[in-house]
Parts: sequence; structure tokens; C-alpha cells
Amino acid sequence: MSKLLIKNIKGLAGVLENNNGPLKGSELDQLTVIENAFLAIEDGRISMYGKMEDLAGITDWNDLEVIDAEGKYVLPAFCDSHSHLVFAKTREDEFVDRIKGLSYEEIGKKGGGILNSARKLADMPEEQLVEDALKRLELIKSYGTGAIEIKSGYGLSVDAELKMLRVVKKLKQQSDVAIKATFLGAHAFPTEYKENQDAYVDLIINEMLPKVVGEDLAEYIDVFCERNYFTAEQTDRILEAGVKAGLKPKIHVNQFSVMGGVGIGVKHNAVSVDHLEELDEKDIEALKGSSTIATGLPSCSFFLSIPYTPVRKLLDNNIACALATDFNPGSTPSGNMQFVNALACIKMKLTPAEALNATTINGAYAMELGDELGSITVGKKANLILTKEIPSLEYIPYSFGENVVEQTIIA
Repeated sequence: MSKLLIKNIKGLAGVLENNNGPLKGSELDQLTVIENAFLAIEDGRISMYGKMEDLAGITDWNDLEVIDAEGKYVLPAFCDSHSHLVFAKTREDEFVDRIKGLSYEEIGKKGGGILNSARKLADMPEEQLVEDALKRLELIKSYGTGAIEIKSGYGLSVDAELKMLRVVKKLKQQSDVAIKATFLGAHAFPTEYKENQDAYVDLIINEMLPKVVGEDLAEYIDVFCERNYFTAEQTDRILEAGVKAGLKPKIHVNQFSVMGGVGIGVKHNAVSVDHLEELDEKDIEALKGSSTIATGLPSCSFFLSIPYTPVRKLLDNNIACALATDFNPGSTPSGNMQFVNALACIKMKLTPAEALNATTINGAYAMELGDELGSITVGKKANLILTKEIPSLEYIPYSFGENVVEQTIIA
């Protein structure tokens, strides 16, 4: 039986008991911090916490490892609920194209973007994809991430989509980071289906989906519902088939345009609808009162110079919001959740408390891990961040570009 005591914690942040869902509206700004605290972990789970003055007499454990956290904060590890962490090659050539004036959509139309990544992935052996992705997992863990959702979508063929999801399955076995898998065959139309899009939708539904479910390779199904990609009607068909097959929806929607996809996601009880850089009143009304979490991806907005998700407006309408990285080689080549927190405060005008809750407890619920991760709660897995010596929690988003994490503790 392994036991760990973290003592003399400057501030134990994210304490949350008796919670059974994502934080909404003004709740997101409520962050409980215990000063001069301790935290006890037993067999990988949080067993006890409180003020140091209450610690006397309860540490008579044998074989106890102790960490002295004087001057440091402890908080829940980040839960990154939207990523494309498995990919073959980076795309810095397209980065230069954008500097020269081409838009993300224009690059996609000329064969770049998602299709570029799909070509590169088809040629890369599965073993190499696993090796590269494990390195990325270690990198994001060093920034404080303890759980992540990973999508397919750079395959766009039966064999390559299955290869991607098998890679994710191996990552689950080889990494201590908590991982959820999402089938995103509907990420873009392969070149050979450009003139016959419905045939590709049929391929997703009739060939890819049964094999994904048959091999138990994913928990979620996703569609890129956007102009020049998948229509609202196609999205509806694919989600309906996915739900019937036992997968839950998490969809890309409203990145560049409003097409009714948010309402379709809510209709199918999507766990989350992600991007939402563009929103109209119908979208707000669809989300109000639903269980669907609205997820913003501020690093994508930063990199592509597109609008930021109007999270403040969503919160004003009492809608649950999470924030994630969208880590991918084309539009967000960063898995740094500390930077997401900084952008949330600087560009989206969230408070540091709101940003932290959106990237921890609400991110956990956006992966259906809220009962296990995302807060300092007795009984939850001890996925934690131990910071370096910092003056305050507000210093985390303030000091963008600096890695304030000393150690990410996983269970």
C-alpha cells in the first residue's frame, strides 16, 4: 500500500466536495483554496486534506513518502478534453503560407491542412506513431496535463482510421495519463470523394464505424460540421449512426460559420460541442438547459487569428463551459494548458479562477471523468500539479510562456 503526504502547501486549490456536474455560470468563478495545507494520498487516491494545524496525530503511517511543498501550490492536474495528439508530421510550411496571407480554409482547398496530415499519416508505421505520441504525452504532462481526449481524423480511410485508433489504444496501455478516444472519420472529405460526398458518409457509417466499435477503439464519435467540410444534414446522419452503435457525440462546430450544428449536437445529447468561435442566439438557446458542455479552444483562435469563443456570453446564460488545447499540427501546435489559461484571461476576459475550473473540473466532465478527476476531492484519483514556488495562483495565467509546474503527480 503506497502512501504519500504533501505538507506545508502554500495553497491547496480546487477543493470541491458534493459536486455532481460541471460548473455553470457564476459557479465557475468559485475556487476554494486552503492555505497552509496538507494532502494525503493512499493507493493513488486522495484520502485526506486540510490545514496543517489539523495534521497532528493522523500521520502514523508506515512507509510514508513526504513532499514538502513550502511556497508551492497544489491543484488538480489539467483535463484536456479536445486534442489531435496522434499525427505523423508537423506542418510549419503551412504556417509560413498563412504568414504570407493564405487563410486556413484556402490552404485546405489547395490540398493542405487535414488532407496533408492524412497523406503523411498513411505512410507512417504504427510503431512510429506510438513512439512520437508518447513523447508528446510526456511533454504535455510536464505542463500539468493529467488527462486528455485524443481524436482520429488524419486517416480518412478505413485502414488509416483504425490504425490511428489502435495507436490511441496502445497509448492508453503505455502512458499513465488518463486517455479517452474519439472516432473522427468525418474530419474532411478525401480527394477521391470530393465529388461524391455521400459515398464517404456511407463509408464512415457502414464500414468504419462497425469496425471501430467491434474492436472497442473509441468512446466518442465526432464530426467537423463546417462549410467546406460536413453539412448539418451529414452531421446528423453520422451522429445518429454513432449513437446507435454505442458511441457518444463530441463535435467540432461553428469554427468559421453557423450552420445549425450546435442544435444537432444537443439533439443527440452530445457530451460537448467544441470550437464555437461563431455563435448565434439559436445556438445559445439550444445549449441553455442542456447537459452539453460548450468547449472553447483559445490556442486555435490565437494561432489562426480568428475570433475567440464568447465564453463570457455562454456563462451569462448559465451554460457549462470547458477549455481545451485542440493540440494538432495544423491549427494549434501546442498542448500547453497553462497557455490556454493565460489566453482565457487575456483574450476571453475570464478570471484566473474561471480559467482554472474550465481546464480542470469542467474539462474532466467534458470527458465524462468528473467523478474521478478534476478537483481536490476525497476518493478521487490523485492526478495533481505541484507548482514551483510562485507568489499566487493568479501568477499562472499572468506569467504566460513560463512553465510553473515542478511536478505532475499521476495517481
